[in-house]
Amino acid sequence: MKIKSLSRAAAPAGSDVARQPRNLDPAQHPFERAREYTRALNAVKMERMFAAPFVAQMGNGHVDGVYTMAKDPGSLERFASGSGDGVIKVWDLVSREEVWSTRGHDNIVKGLCWTPDRKLLSCATDKTVKLWDPHNSDKKDPPLATYVGQGAFTDITHHRTEAAFAASSSVISIYDTSRPSSAPTQTLRWPTSTDTITSVSFNQSETSILGSTSLDRAVILYDLRTSSPLHKVILTLSSNKIAWNPQEAFNFAIANEDHNIYVFDMRKMTRALNVLKDHVAAVMDVEFSPTGEELVSASYDRTIRLWNRDRGHSRDIYHTKRMQRVFSARWTPDNNFVLSGSDDGNIRLWRANASDRSGIKTARQQQKIEYDQALIRRYSHMPEIRKIRRHRHLPKTIKKAGDIKREELGAIKRKEENVRKHSKPGSMPRKSEREKMVLGTER
Repeated sequence: MKIKSLSRAAAPAGSDVARQPRNLDPAQHPFERAREYTRALNAVKMERMFAAPFVAQMGNGHVDGVYTMAKDPGSLERFASGSGDGVIKVWDLVSREEVWSTRGHDNIVKGLCWTPDRKLLSCATDKTVKLWDPHNSDKKDPPLATYVGQGAFTDITHHRTEAAFAASSSVISIYDTSRPSSAPTQTLRWPTSTDTITSVSFNQSETSILGSTSLDRAVILYDLRTSSPLHKVILTLSSNKIAWNPQEAFNFAIANEDHNIYVFDMRKMTRALNVLKDHVAAVMDVEFSPTGEELVSASYDRTIRLWNRDRGHSRDIYHTKRMQRVFSARWTPDNNFVLSGSDDGNIRLWRANASDRSGIKTARQQQKIEYDQALIRRYSHMPEIRKIRRHRHLPKTIKKAGDIKREELGAIKRKEENVRKHSKPGSMPRKSEREKMVLGTER
């Protein structure tokens, strides 16, 4: 048997041809960027391929629509929900089952909040606020206290440290939980406003500041130290929810009827810090993440969206075929999951990052994930990677509504430009997108 092999003679002695050793420095490799780009492209494709945001439904849900939810501040796995038939339930995130429930009200539960000592406050349109102790009582036990108001309550929020909570109707009533079933200790309202207040929220850092939204398109800030309103800003349309940033005490977000979310700085409310626009129907709820860097919103268009606070468009959209109008959305305290409550009576659990998995990972797996994410960030400006990373499959109705909305807004802008072109110079000053919605401010 003959075997042929390649053979090369060694360089002759005394030759001036030096042997070149292999250079292991990655910065000097001629194909380093090409290899990294290929890895980044594969990583972003795999990320979208394994995106599965929906985790589970909580138990059997509610019989009626879920209109409000509240997280237990003393626990990572407990939260409460209220429905349209007056039923209040407390859920366990680990087992995904209800641990306590009661028929608390005769009408729609509009607001829930926990006290610092882990008791639950609920308000409804039956003009009552009730105090419950879900962790130390049975579902048939009566409430610890009942507070009766003059009108239907729309929202409720508790002070971070003191025994006081605020409930909104046509006015904001401040109650003291140390005095059960008593009249409100303070009543707050704007002197010229008589419309219903839709939401109210205590600032959890500057604890004496209280924010509210109302049907007359106003966003009003109050100071409990002086028992008086501080500032009022009037928007183009009314707002449904106000949420404070837990890390920056002076920033808050507004869920508005014009399909947008506005982030404001309470020190300068003549313009918004940012406008988040992607929804195609009214935004019903909004909340900052525990880190203050992201937001989640619930909309009447049957979707929930996740946002970076400094970006104008959503980074992800979650939906299912069965999910109806979404009225409430919350982050879990560990910042890894999102909860949504919709009109179909279901509470759904979603991953905050659609392709993440919560199982235990080896050091090698974790290193690979971090390396891939670093590559995606490094090459995120490349057109193909940006397109794959941004693309989402939308329901046909959402896609069509988005296209129609885009055409309508474009037509409005073209009309404004035509009018400006044929008007006297300076008669129609341009306004930025962050100022257009503000019609006026009062102090």
